Amino acid sequence: MTSSRGPWQVNDSREIYRNPWISLTEHAVRQPDGEPGVYGVVGFANLALAILPLFEDGRLILVGQHRFPLDRYSWEIPEGGGPIGTDPRDGAARELREETGYTARHWQEILRMDLSNSVTDEAAIGYIATGLTPGEAEPDGTEELVTRDIHFLDALDEVSSGKISDALTVAMLLRAYYMAREGALDRNLAVAMLDKGARRS
Repeated sequence: MTSSRGPWQVNDSREIYRNPWISLTEHAVRQPDGEPGVYGVVGFANLALAILPLFEDGRLILVGQHRFPLDRYSWEIPEGGGPIGTDPRDGAARELREETGYTARHWQEILRMDLSNSVTDEAAIGYIATGLTPGEAEPDGTEELVTRDIHFLDALDEVSSGKISDALTVAMLLRAYYMAREGALDRNLAVAMLDKGARRS
């Protein structure tokens, strides 16, 4: 059955691959210019979740791990996936606990993003987590993780230098920086985040 997606006419769709995390659907389309074409879309079973865990003194937690698709090491804020249709904050709390051992008393949603929206339908939600209490991390079998604390401004420097390149981490740090400067976060937390004297050498 023919359908449309905005200026695109979809003449046929077939799923050509699926695993528990992603699917790949090939659409036979008529392009906006009227020419026939093929459009492949990667679908995601989970919502991407990003957590910026902030201590009262302006430090945050980064997680280091090897990323298989890129075959390189990456420093990121805690991230993971939550099944679509479930409470994303519950999923974020689970990911924070599994990757760092910490639990948080306070959660604030600060970001919604579409990730690589030319070829995937993956969407993300990001939270600031505060009121942190330490515990035992519980990474799953696909994760070999290292964590480190770093002041917020030092993490921003790592974004600027390219040491941190993970998209969600970059977006979350920049969003939090904007909110801290614009008075959209708790004042004491914002002051600590922007305190250059608190940076580590």
